[in-house]
Amino acid sequence: MTAALRLGPLLRYVDWQSGTSATVWVESDRSCEAEVRCADGAGGSARTWQVAGHHYALVPVTGLTPGSETAYEVFLDGEPVWPLAGSSFPASTIRTPAIGAGGGADDTVRVTFGSCRWAAPPPEAEGAAARARLKPFGPFGPDALDTLASDMASGSMRAEGGAGPGDRPDVLVLLGDQVYADKTSEATRRWIAERRPLTEPPGHQVADFEEYTRLYDESWRDPEVRWLLSTVPSLMIFDDHDVIDDWNTSEAWRARMRATPWWRERAVSGLMSYWVYQHLGNLSPDELARDELFKAVSSASDGTEALREFAARVDDDPAEARWSYRRDFGRVRLVMVDTRTTRVLGEGARAMLAPSEADWLRGEVLEGPGSYDHLLIGTSLPWLLPPAVHDAEVWNAALCAGERGPRWARVAETMRQRADLEHWAAFPASFTELTELIATVGSRPDAPATISVLAGDVHHAYVAEPALPEAVRSRVLQLTCSPVHNNIHTAVRLGFRFGWSGPGRWLGRALTRHGRAVRPAFDWDRVGGGPWFGNQLMTLTLRGRAARLRLDQARAETNDSGKRLSAVLDMDVEVAEPAEVRARVRMK
Repeated sequence: MTAALRLGPLLRYVDWQSGTSATVWVESDRSCEAEVRCADGAGGSARTWQVAGHHYALVPVTGLTPGSETAYEVFLDGEPVWPLAGSSFPASTIRTPAIGAGGGADDTVRVTFGSCRWAAPPPEAEGAAARARLKPFGPFGPDALDTLASDMASGSMRAEGGAGPGDRPDVLVLLGDQVYADKTSEATRRWIAERRPLTEPPGHQVADFEEYTRLYDESWRDPEVRWLLSTVPSLMIFDDHDVIDDWNTSEAWRARMRATPWWRERAVSGLMSYWVYQHLGNLSPDELARDELFKAVSSASDGTEALREFAARVDDDPAEARWSYRRDFGRVRLVMVDTRTTRVLGEGARAMLAPSEADWLRGEVLEGPGSYDHLLIGTSLPWLLPPAVHDAEVWNAALCAGERGPRWARVAETMRQRADLEHWAAFPASFTELTELIATVGSRPDAPATISVLAGDVHHAYVAEPALPEAVRSRVLQLTCSPVHNNIHTAVRLGFRFGWSGPGRWLGRALTRHGRAVRPAFDWDRVGGGPWFGNQLMTLTLRGRAARLRLDQARAETNDSGKRLSAVLDMDVEVAEPAEVRARVRMK
């Protein structure tokens, strides 16, 4: 029987050093040879490998031409499976960067990012008629990824100075909650109910690897999103909902979860599925070739046990794996940080990053002084929150540590878990370390023009700028963009707005005094308006030492697709040279 394409293709890694290679991820319904054939003659093939009865391949594509764009097809055992028969979407393509005379990409880099995507209901079939049946898009409105795909496919994307499809992202950075293991759809609940009783823990939440595969299938089979991920390279990192809400909030939280009979399988399965569906595609071909686990899994007749044993070791000791990684796009450096698995949770030494992970981050950021013009630090959780929210988390952390005695500590721990008080501010020492690292980089004679912390999680968007010492030459911004497709309760929305207000700041200062906590030595404020609520994506366009930021929201329209992206923020990020006073943002 002929092999069929179950999921994908996903275009993942594109080489920005040589412009000649890429990787394409696929899932098939049986063991087979997966092959990518490009219109310009480039291509590659790989044998699928098996985990828990599922078959995957990460196909290395070589022979690409720098500075080009080529259409590609996918074959399984020599039979064409992509593009899908009758598809109305343009051909999936691989775009490579132009390479300068000295080596390395020298072109504009567009980075689109966001987080928190509740999967859209899968349509019954491709085409406008099926999509029309989904209107008005359910309770959360249009999906921003789905809408980005529609705009790209129709050629309606706005480019600088005019309209045209060339303004597509060079990379899509997904900052967490790609799937919701603890919040399944009605369709998935019905499917789970056919496997096990929903009356037994964990109920309608996913329980094992097979149920995780259902989440990815539901999320990535959406026609628009499937095409988008086939033609725009993607980088990913997990956040809490990829495993469970508030994952690793505190030592008390972890002890409580480990006492439940279903948690071990959930945690192990979550790490296994993340490795298969997200992590591997973040790696370059050279990194894959050096990865001992990938070699073991991909060379075995069945790699399930090798992967399961690895995931179990990581659950016991997070130092067994590093999920963080770095990517350079010409003179743009992205350092993606795992803020979930390596946390130190003991109250005497709480840290967002274990010492080894903090050392790794510092090394990647400081390596090659002057070799990049823009530094992007990807972290699923914002570094700078609304000031009153930041102070509330600092206050809560101080109480949990016993600053006001054991009774307050017990109350504060309950509050921490119920109110999700587990951002960088809830780890004050780590907040300070990250701030000092940013200031160190930004104060060097060869400092990058911009340092941007990319984050999501909080189901709204804002731009914040810290008032760092004058020695910091770089323009430093917190860029928070969430959700891609989800919502936020009205009370929480009001709370975030209050967090930026004068009364909110006064309350925050009062809380820190009560907790005997130390406030940061600097302030920060919003830039460009906001906060913004809705399904949205941010895009950074980086050229030379210039930067431009755009925030697009998905809006319901009356056109054929029923949706489009509309800019609610479009601004230049002006950067002063060392001899000048740092410029402020100029709204367009």
